[in-house]
Amino acid sequence: MATQLLQISTLRRFLLLLSPAVLVACISSQPYPASTPLPQPINPPKVRAPQVGQQWVYNVRNVFNQELVDVVTEKVVSVGPQIRIERSGLKAGQLPDEIQQPWGYVLQDPHWNPPQKFLQPIPLWPEQLVPGWSGFYRDRYQVVDYPDNDYYWGLNIAALGWEGISAPAGQFPVLKYQNEAPFFTSNDFSRVANYRQEDVWFSPEIGRWVIRRGYGRYLWAGMFWNDALWEDHLEWELASWK
Repeated sequence: MATQLLQISTLRRFLLLLSPAVLVACISSQPYPASTPLPQPINPPKVRAPQVGQQWVYNVRNVFNQELVDVVTEKVVSVGPQIRIERSGLKAGQLPDEIQQPWGYVLQDPHWNPPQKFLQPIPLWPEQLVPGWSGFYRDRYQVVDYPDNDYYWGLNIAALGWEGISAPAGQFPVLKYQNEAPFFTSNDFSRVANYRQEDVWFSPEIGRWVIRRGYGRYLWAGMFWNDALWEDHLEWELASWK
């Protein structure tokens, strides 16, 4: 009997860890971005340096039903030891700022809800723009404006390959990479397991992504991944830049 209980417990843990990515494949309705494979550049391109006034405008869509959720404008407003990107939505109004320190390493990341402030800056895109490169980063974060507690964050970044991709802003050569945050700690203590993943098509030419598509899932006590709850599943598509 004890052996059977141990086997059942082991199987439950295995399913808990295995399932989140598997479940997503059959749910998404927003067409997956079409792209064309490109050869790896002989010399990896340099990322455009930040300057005050640089701006990116994104159409943000719900992946499930293709609804246009908002049009978000992100603009560099200060450059120094910290790079501050001011953000606003056509519908949502003023949004939390993004802060990088230095360029390419995010200190305050407003992309997920709630916005995160890391104790140590963490890479925003692959440290080497070379397919096959990967890195795993352990960090802790605070919820913006709530500095009394911090929580575990682990991020895996994997560079997948160079592609050509189109968006309303035009056609771009991009490095596709994948972010995965497996089983981070949420500030919501009712969540017993958390998982986030996103695909990013990053353009060194513009210093930002052309498309960014991600989702999050989580469990409450007693739940399994086939009943997991969803965070927003969104796709950001570049409408214009300067």
